[in-house]
Amino acid sequence: MKFFNHLTFGQYVPSESPVHRLDPRCKIIAVLVLLTGVFLAKHPAVFSVWGVLLACLTAAARLPFRLVLRSAKPVLILVLFTASIHIFFTSGTPLLSLGIVTISREGLVLAVYMGLRLLFLVLFASFLTLTTRPMELADGLERLFSPFTRFGFPAHELAMMMTIALRFIPTLLDETDRIMKAQLARGASFDRGGLWKRLKAFLPVLIPLFVIVFQRAEDLAVAMEARCYRGGAGRTRMSPLAWKGTDTAALLLVPAVVILLVTIDRSLA
Repeated sequence: MKFFNHLTFGQYVPSESPVHRLDPRCKIIAVLVLLTGVFLAKHPAVFSVWGVLLACLTAAARLPFRLVLRSAKPVLILVLFTASIHIFFTSGTPLLSLGIVTISREGLVLAVYMGLRLLFLVLFASFLTLTTRPMELADGLERLFSPFTRFGFPAHELAMMMTIALRFIPTLLDETDRIMKAQLARGASFDRGGLWKRLKAFLPVLIPLFVIVFQRAEDLAVAMEARCYRGGAGRTRMSPLAWKGTDTAALLLVPAVVILLVTIDRSLA
């Protein structure tokens, strides 16, 4: 129960920070550059610098750092699973033998490296959703994809689908939490017994959750049709995007910092 109450991925946290006031196109491009830099990182020691950079961005956005860290909870199991695979199945200089399994020095280093990379990828990606409204994110994605519409690329539809998906993540988590509370009130138990028993206990949660998902999708479709929604052609916006000097400065600063970190990483490798 507490797990669902503290998930923040896909949620927007309003604030009057300089990061929130940036153009969504600037933030999308900047986050993609940051993710590329994290993906290229190869030295574990450099990840501490990436952590300092994330803390600085969080402070600039006036967000609690623990709130950003909570967004990594959904992937902690994936991080641990990925690290375990590298620890137990990477050959190299043996450090510890556990029967037929040998833990190597290279496997341990690679596990730390891959785990930190995946963790920072999620943290920087969630930073975008925490500081950008869903509608602004949709407008930014549509404007970035708009040059490809001449080739038949559905820019508006793709941006709308991605935004709706992000918007419904916290909604579905709230519905899951509500259903689990109702099942607990009826005597259900989700944290007792073996794995198979726990999985069976979640069936009464999954079935009504699927019904709610389809019902909400139908309600959304009806609401969009009632408002004569017919796609992005000819539509206007109440708040058009406006590129400012601060966006240009941010878009120049972020790649410069990433290039510096990648250069440092290559020199230490």
